[in-house]
Amino acid sequence: MKALVALELDRLSIEDVSLEQPRAGEVLVRMKAAGVCHSDLSVANGTVPMPLPMVLGHEGAGVVTEVGPGVTNVAAGDHVVLSFVPTCGVCHFCARKEPHLCIHCDPGGRMWDGTSRLRLRDQELGAMSQLGCLAEYAVVPAANVVAIDRTIPFPAAALVGCAVMTGVGAVANTARVEPGSTVAVFGCGGVGLAAIQGARLVGARQIIAVDLAGNKLEYAQRFGATDCIESREDPVAAVKALTGGLGVDHSFEMTGRPAVMEQAYAAARRGGSVCIVGVGRYTESMQLNALMIAGEAKRITGCFYGNANFRVDMPNLLALYRAGRLDLDGLITRTYRIGDAPKAFEDLEAGRNARGLILFD
Repeated sequence: MKALVALELDRLSIEDVSLEQPRAGEVLVRMKAAGVCHSDLSVANGTVPMPLPMVLGHEGAGVVTEVGPGVTNVAAGDHVVLSFVPTCGVCHFCARKEPHLCIHCDPGGRMWDGTSRLRLRDQELGAMSQLGCLAEYAVVPAANVVAIDRTIPFPAAALVGCAVMTGVGAVANTARVEPGSTVAVFGCGGVGLAAIQGARLVGARQIIAVDLAGNKLEYAQRFGATDCIESREDPVAAVKALTGGLGVDHSFEMTGRPAVMEQAYAAARRGGSVCIVGVGRYTESMQLNALMIAGEAKRITGCFYGNANFRVDMPNLLALYRAGRLDLDGLITRTYRIGDAPKAFEDLEAGRNARGLILFD
């Protein structure tokens, strides 16, 4: 099969890769759509250190073609969305009803038995998030898939596997934004635009979008932003000017850049919340004033996967999509074929898309 492989840092290549059949507790999925996410780029450029070479891809949807022994939650022919976090049901975090923190995801991309199903000639490959779904097929743990209604288009379904789950979940689950709140979203890529939609869904009265790129701000308005700020200005001053000098009740950071994290913190009101969603480099840190942390009483929260219980939240998000309340189709600004995946990543780095998507036959 053809797959997008990060051979080494900053070296992406479309390769003919061999894939073994699923073993116990695993399923084989014929991919139909896979998102081009900044987290994939972060693995490719070393922002998120993972052992290479590795097949990229962690946001996708497809059709189950085969199940391994012991699999009962899906069957051949099911349409499924992939989750880049499993729900093993038995680890410390699953037992505490925090399945988004499930520990049974191998950062090296091996299956639960410690082996890989992927090879490039005589070399074993990892699968990003145990999925590696920027490929024509993927063998994945059954604990990482959920069956969906067959009427849901695969491109829309794929997006709830990461961007939409994370963005909407950050608002609804992590920050628990209340109706009538004021919100600022720093960074309006796919996850940020999903957060803007999430803020609209929960009834925020003011949604301020902040980004460098004019096209991203145009998208933000389309999805529900009430105000837009180009961050070449002083975005903190601009946010406060729009909120009577107070700052917003809830601030969301989506870029992973320490300077933007600090802006998001400064833009929140006293007693407000700051939700850090963006993934930064391991070597970088944000700075906070040691006196004002207590004095301003702001709550800083990290957000991983939108605090999602994906088996419940994915069907709920897709129900909102079918009801016309959540726009997934509008997030997809360009589609590609697997052979064009390197171009898709160039467009991602250049900020041309809200969300790019690889479509398969």
